[in-house]
Amino acid sequence: MGKTFVIVGGCAGGASAAARLRRLDETAHIIVFERGPHISTATCGLPYYVSGEIASRSRLLIQTPDRFRERFTIDVRIRSEVLTIDRVAKRVRVRDSTSSREYHQDYDKLILSPGGAPVRPPLPGIDHPAIFTLRSVSDAHAIRTFILKHQAHSAVVVGGGFIGLEMTENLRHRGLSVTLIEMAGQVMLSLDSEMAEFIHQHLQHHGVDLRLGEPVEGFQGLSAGRVQVRSASGEEVECDLVLLAIGVKPEVILAEEAGLEIGSTGGISVDDYLQTSDPDIYAIGDAIETRDLVTGAPSLVPLAGPANRQGRIVADTLCGRPTRYPGALGTSVVRIFDLSVARTGAGEGDLTAHRIPYLKSYTHPASHAGYYPGATYMLLKLLFSPEDGRVLGAQIVGVEGVDKRIDVLATAIAAGLTVGELTELELCYAPSFGTAKDGVNVAGYVASNVLHGDVNLWHAHELDVDLPEDAFLLDCRTRPEYEAGHIAGALNIPIHEVRQRHEELPREKTFWVYCLTGIRSYFVCRVLSQLGYQTRNVSGGYVVYCAYHPDRCAEIPGLRNWKRLVALETFCSTAEVKEMLGRREQAD
Repeated sequence: MGKTFVIVGGCAGGASAAARLRRLDETAHIIVFERGPHISTATCGLPYYVSGEIASRSRLLIQTPDRFRERFTIDVRIRSEVLTIDRVAKRVRVRDSTSSREYHQDYDKLILSPGGAPVRPPLPGIDHPAIFTLRSVSDAHAIRTFILKHQAHSAVVVGGGFIGLEMTENLRHRGLSVTLIEMAGQVMLSLDSEMAEFIHQHLQHHGVDLRLGEPVEGFQGLSAGRVQVRSASGEEVECDLVLLAIGVKPEVILAEEAGLEIGSTGGISVDDYLQTSDPDIYAIGDAIETRDLVTGAPSLVPLAGPANRQGRIVADTLCGRPTRYPGALGTSVVRIFDLSVARTGAGEGDLTAHRIPYLKSYTHPASHAGYYPGATYMLLKLLFSPEDGRVLGAQIVGVEGVDKRIDVLATAIAAGLTVGELTELELCYAPSFGTAKDGVNVAGYVASNVLHGDVNLWHAHELDVDLPEDAFLLDCRTRPEYEAGHIAGALNIPIHEVRQRHEELPREKTFWVYCLTGIRSYFVCRVLSQLGYQTRNVSGGYVVYCAYHPDRCAEIPGLRNWKRLVALETFCSTAEVKEMLGRREQAD
């Protein structure tokens, strides 16, 4: 018998570490302690089991304890909680919850993979039986059973992060009316505010009662088992069940009591090899504090992908193949009804907080060739360094093709690519799969134009500050588009009239030009700048302006029609545009 490796916790990190250890060391004694009944579950699939989209609970069990034992000869001990760690004696004290027996287990190396726990603040009434959190298969089954047993018709979801958004969608699919309450001014705080606005309007279009900037103060039980949710503003909402999705905190009690170092974010502190402050103890998954790959700052990244990789890395290191964990980008994607939202790398808030200079651009690529049926459009926000053009972060909102582009951009950030190098990427193309110039290439072209001085960008949030006296807003869309909604004070000269009418424009002014998405306005800026005018292009166009300023627009243009959004960014005649807009109105 070789070394004894003890792993505390299964799921993504622990199970991955155990399987990799066995593949590298057939003589090792590998013991996995899991306090729950399952060794490896599809935690990310839990909301879809609640709605019934995933019909069977067994589909959520990635590996059963018996299969794990049989395939890998691993000593799997479920319903066994590790209570303490004796670092001097190198052993753990364990309680078998089935028999209540306690015993000690020695180890040569210990891997901590305890995961995270849902935040459950000490609010009045929070222990009501109709108030749930979602972290395990048992939680999901309890919610689904409660809905069926009590014939629930309404729910309040507290928290607008990943779990809150996914549960909002799946409860709506289940037929419940849903009120989503978020303490902050936006959902999905990992997104920049203007990108989150697309989610806000999409939720409302799907019948969700969205309440932002509303901290919950407490709960009160009502007759027939219902619950009243009370916010700090005094608003009260009655419902059949409540889902708390306030966040996840690292499970560090075991590590803390053992005297291991805890980081500034509250996670277990580890080095580049995922080793804790004790050289014989490693830690992985949701419980650890890792390093942000872009900013270098300590961060918590409770995602399955990083946890799986960390499990493999620790196993390699323990088996004589030292492997560094470089840090995390927090690459993630979420489906909200028919909207896909993804991000990777740093956002504007991260870069500002760490004083990292950046530039940004917005583009609107298509999921595949526009002439092939079914093409949809997305908004791609790119953040990059003004010094060397290195890609720092990206966020995308759309319907189809979002995950494909964010994965390419995540790879680009990890590889240290610049926006110029994005233009050189050779990505697959066929009409039904992509475009000849992929959206990632186009984002690189636009950002490169900015760095090369071919275009000066203006951003919609800059309307919130005093504009220079020489600023002149020019709307280069067609007249029907302009009349349907425009930025106050803008002059309308359609793109196809600019060359003929440019003499009407005052040369002492700087022209801040916009269209729907930024393409036509870029063309106009190129024309005017070569005729001697000073220009700035509104990046992302009127679509992004409305996302920044929803109070000034009826809605974000095209939001309700992602699958039918007309490609107006061409040299269309007024008659053609009228016909297109008419078709959109009929579709609405």
